[in-house]
Amino acid sequence: METLLKARTVLFDEVGGPDVLRLTELDIGEPGAGQVRVRIDAIGLNRGEALLRAGSYYYDAVLPDSRLGNEAAGVIEAAGPGVIGFEIGDTVSIVAKPTDEGMSAHGVYADRVLVGAHRLLHRPAHIDAITGAAVWTSAFTAYGALVEVGRVRAGDTVVVTAASSSVGMAALQIARHLGATPIAVTRTGEKADRLRSAGAEHVIASADGDVAERIRALTDGKGARIIFDGIAGPGLPDLARAVAPDGIFLVYGSLDTRTTPLPMWWPINIYGYAVFHVYADSERACRAETFIANGLRNGALTPVIDRTFDLTEIVEAHRYLESNQQAGKIVVTVQH
Repeated sequence: METLLKARTVLFDEVGGPDVLRLTELDIGEPGAGQVRVRIDAIGLNRGEALLRAGSYYYDAVLPDSRLGNEAAGVIEAAGPGVIGFEIGDTVSIVAKPTDEGMSAHGVYADRVLVGAHRLLHRPAHIDAITGAAVWTSAFTAYGALVEVGRVRAGDTVVVTAASSSVGMAALQIARHLGATPIAVTRTGEKADRLRSAGAEHVIASADGDVAERIRALTDGKGARIIFDGIAGPGLPDLARAVAPDGIFLVYGSLDTRTTPLPMWWPINIYGYAVFHVYADSERACRAETFIANGLRNGALTPVIDRTFDLTEIVEAHRYLESNQQAGKIVVTVQH
């Protein structure tokens, strides 16, 4: 009798706190048409995964046995019919794509997964598994917003809120690389040194007073050409006062889950942004991959890894993800 391959997989049966996550073994089988089986070595955690688990994401988890996770790195173990461009033994990164049905069905919190080959990126030898699991979602998000939408250029002032997040760190690095002046906004000054190391020219602690006024002071009253915001919520109109006339306010996240009012009567451009804007267009995606790969090669982009956990510590990893203590990416590693 054939022995089915097992995969240790993180599932949850109800929405709630980190304790709803459980690690179990599932039969994984062989890849179907267009699929590969990847042995996972590292998993990048993202805030949206905590929101889905808690029941406050923009779509609902399909319960029971909901999966989690969009981003990982590993090695191809098997390939199904019709897979082109990838072979057994290739080191790869897994990213989200807009054609997927969501994390509930296709999550990658596991030691092995079946995944569509369209979600794979080749991972060169100089990019280890932790880097390969940490860089893509954050850098794709920051690149797409700042470069494809914001058209950031040398001399611009770029304000990054939630700056100690992995996306915020990537945005600071990209803005600095392109010759802009990055201003990091964080809750307190505790992470200021790490934010400066990531590329911030100035660091503003929101706990210390009016953020918009401090941005205007740093820009000689002109305001920032681009604000890249991961918070939203009722404070958005106040922050929008710091955007220069005809400037751009890019909202990519909603850490503040309260209603977000739109600012009125200001001559600024407001964009709601998601990383799928990049993935949905093949030419944009190609430009993004090239930009990020070059940045990794020349050192302009270096994902900041705050802390790693083992797959068996997934509950603790999610507790830490929600603690807001981190500066950079949280990565879960997998022992085989």
